[in-house]
Amino acid sequence: MTPEEQNFTAAFNRNRATLALFSKCSTKDELHIVRDAFYLGMASQICKQEYESIRESLITDPSSFDAIASSINTDKGLEKTVTAARASPNWLDLLTALHDKSAHVGSDLNNIWQTLETGRLEWLGAVAAAHPLKVILKEALSKDKNRTEKDVVDMKMVYIYALSLSIESLANEAEAWRKAVRMENKTNPLQNYNGDLWDPRKDEWRPLDLGVQEAAERGGSSFEAAWDA
Repeated sequence: MTPEEQNFTAAFNRNRATLALFSKCSTKDELHIVRDAFYLGMASQICKQEYESIRESLITDPSSFDAIASSINTDKGLEKTVTAARASPNWLDLLTALHDKSAHVGSDLNNIWQTLETGRLEWLGAVAAAHPLKVILKEALSKDKNRTEKDVVDMKMVYIYALSLSIESLANEAEAWRKAVRMENKTNPLQNYNGDLWDPRKDEWRPLDLGVQEAAERGGSSFEAAWDA
């Protein structure tokens, strides 16, 4: 590993905590705040001249300085800092330098970030689309005083299927399961629901189940977290 590669790797590792904040985002705007905070953190380590130019501009610009100072130790601190940095005349220079350094060591920060952003937005979309059905399922469970663990598993299976409908890569798996349980309306799995057919031992279930679990991981979450939310 060359010295440049070592420096890049060290900077990346030091900024992993910032990158991991993608899993807390609920919107594309929030994701882009995290992305640019990560870029700032990386630049502070390997593009010090460009980073210093931005830091100086933030300090000397009264409006930027006041906005950052007033947001220190608040939940808006990161957003204020990134917003001020973006407004700096040196912002594009910093991004250019950072991506040049990334390309020089054979890395692609844009691709790394886009993978995280795509996974997060896909999962958020799936959770939002399946939420109305989850409410119905959980209400039914709460009203059933004789519910068993199997009843909970059955309802979770329905929710997993509902989530899969918004995950494009699982279109074939979702259709295979629809046929396996003789579902007439793919968007309404409770219509003519037959619990005996929803057997997780069927060959068609495992690919769907694993696919949803993997989509949750790509989105920085888990199926159980979505169910419990």
